[in-house]
Amino acid sequence: MNGEAEVTERQRLLLIEDDDVDALMFRRALVKHGLEVEVERAIDGVEALDRLSDASLPVPDLCVLDLNMPRVNGIEFLDGLRRHERLASMPVFVLTTSKAPHDVSEAYSHHVAGYFVKDVESSDLVGCMSVLKAWLPASLLPEHTATRLGVSGKSDA
Repeated sequence: MNGEAEVTERQRLLLIEDDDVDALMFRRALVKHGLEVEVERAIDGVEALDRLSDASLPVPDLCVLDLNMPRVNGIEFLDGLRRHERLASMPVFVLTTSKAPHDVSEAYSHHVAGYFVKDVESSDLVGCMSVLKAWLPASLLPEHTATRLGVSGKSDA
């Protein structure tokens, strides 16, 4: 190398969440847990599908999805996403208030990567952050986070 720091692109995450407070809590949790990702937000499934269908925009690396939204709910969004050839394999994590067994099984039948329930103490939000860390390459994690996870954020090459 020529001594210049390598610039790595941050992971892109699409947060599909209609509640402003929940969206703010999610963003704060990312920062608190040292996850340096670029977050774009859609307020419902219609906006998310429109954004994802726009071939001129980069495809996010993953989505975090609320189920209970106006216009197009989370399950309807998953139906549309999984039918779209370019987007069908996109990892989606559900972060919702619903603990209903039907919602959980329906989400997993649409091949979600994880299902987390928002609660008052946000313990599942902490769990969601831990899982998201596992999905991010160590090279994109801040050094202190990578060290805490027991992986190196630097390449020996």
